[in-house]
Amino acid sequence: MLWKCSVCGYIHEGEEAPEKCPKCGAPKEKFEALSEEDAKKVHMSVRTNDIHMEIVRLANKVKRLAEEGIEINLDPPCVALFKQAAEEAVVIKQRSKAEIAGHVSRGKW
Repeated sequence: MLWKCSVCGYIHEGEEAPEKCPKCGAPKEKFEALSEEDAKKVHMSVRTNDIHMEIVRLANKVKRLAEEGIEINLDPPCVALFKQAAEEAVVIKQRSKAEIAGHVSRGKW
């Protein structure tokens, strides 16, 4: 069973709510049991959120590598491709971050 702190949104998994919230310290009474449907969404979103976080990490790596290629400055076509890769990595990162934020706002975290 999943329990959600009504003060800070912390999600606890267990047979009953914790005595106090591990995040904000709110008492047990501030926890609400999630419906089966809401709990299912949370469980299903765990993997997709992890995937989005990995995409963000990889996009950061692509951007760093592209910046290194720009700095090497071998020739204009090569630099142009690195600049494009850096720009696209930022877009990919921002899309995944926006999706994670959407998941959080809908309680799928």
